[in-house]
Amino acid sequence: MQQGKVLFMDLDDTLLSDDKSVSPKNLAAIRTALLHGNSFVVTTGRPVKSSTKVIKELGLYSPGCYLIAFNGSVICDCAAERIFQQKTIPIPYVKRLFDEAKKAGIYVQTYDKADVLAECYTKELAYYTKRAQMTYRLLSDTANALTEEPYKVLLICLESRAILEKFQKENFIWSEDKMNSFLSGSAYLEYCPLGVDKGTAILEFCRLFGISLEQTIAIGDEWNDISMIKAAHVGVAVENAVDAVKEAADYVTVRDHNHDAVAEVIEKFM
Repeated sequence: MQQGKVLFMDLDDTLLSDDKSVSPKNLAAIRTALLHGNSFVVTTGRPVKSSTKVIKELGLYSPGCYLIAFNGSVICDCAAERIFQQKTIPIPYVKRLFDEAKKAGIYVQTYDKADVLAECYTKELAYYTKRAQMTYRLLSDTANALTEEPYKVLLICLESRAILEKFQKENFIWSEDKMNSFLSGSAYLEYCPLGVDKGTAILEFCRLFGISLEQTIAIGDEWNDISMIKAAHVGVAVENAVDAVKEAADYVTVRDHNHDAVAEVIEKFM
């Protein structure tokens, strides 16, 4: 582990622009900071496979680069291709989530180590796999076909966030001591292993590597980034972040995700 500061950065709408690219200025700032002994941890709700693809394309598969995927369920060393920690959801909980989602008429999916797993091809699956650059497999009875515990379950509703909020509230009593649930954007309701979110993942990462929280910075834009923005010593919201993230942050960038916001944070705090 390098001895400088550590920046935990979200991918979509934070490091990545609308076209899913990283600006030359962001990339140059990251590489310069790495040369000066700092470290970077991509901290995302995306799966390992999708995140790793982006990291490799950016050339950030080197010492000092790490990955927290599935909103904190998996912690990896990119360069060493080593998983330090992983947490999963028991299959009986997954089965009940699928049953309740189907009763409510809400699209639901889960994951194996390589693909999204869903029961049929829908507009929600098309929307998600395009944004996350993921492949998928269709299983007619997904929850009952699982052979391994998954890292998370995702409900998607493209019509109304209120539908997801209602589902979360109605299922909170049975799920609260079994899984962690949170909204991540207007269309996603995430269920992760109990106690897992980006904030707790930062604390676990620091414990694993013996890092002081005073060395940490976190930057994000969405509801699922709030826990890490609060956990880090310096919490940053990008200019395009939702209001709740800006309210939780110590600093809001002048520039947005399309105009080098990550480089701004590196220049100011690292």
